[in-house]
Amino acid sequence: MVGLEAVRRFARIYGVEAQLKELSDDERRAQRQQLARPLWEELKHWLQLERRLVADGGPTAKAIDYTLGHWAALTRHLDDGAVAIDNNHLERQIKPWAMGRKAWMFVGSELAGQRAAIVMSLVQSARLNGHDPWAYLRDVLQRLPTQRASQIEDLLPHRWQPASNAAP
Repeated sequence: MVGLEAVRRFARIYGVEAQLKELSDDERRAQRQQLARPLWEELKHWLQLERRLVADGGPTAKAIDYTLGHWAALTRHLDDGAVAIDNNHLERQIKPWAMGRKAWMFVGSELAGQRAAIVMSLVQSARLNGHDPWAYLRDVLQRLPTQRASQIEDLLPHRWQPASNAAP
């Protein structure tokens, strides 16, 4: 019963969040303060009351304790419109890599596995930064031999500009 009510309360919070997705960061923060913060405060109060009613050590008690113990992180998005309510977007981004872990256990050696992890990280980082991973890797690998060591960070996905757009 507690779990079902918690899901209902979270659904209301996510319903508010769905209404705000097209807003600017500042507008989203303001609307979260007005619409979502009261729902979060009600949820916290309800969890505190429910915690008094459930036995210590049980799964419900552990879930409530965990939630209340991470409250600041859980509600961080209320004070910054640029912060997502959850990390589902990132979880979806890493899912292909997590699913392939078993297949990649036998890449040949530990060093080969480390190299594969580096390449996968660069590919995902390029995607997250709005780049075509193939174009990014092709450009970086062509520029890498002549890139100054002091400017190597310019080739990282979050700073990369295609060679045609790069400063001389």
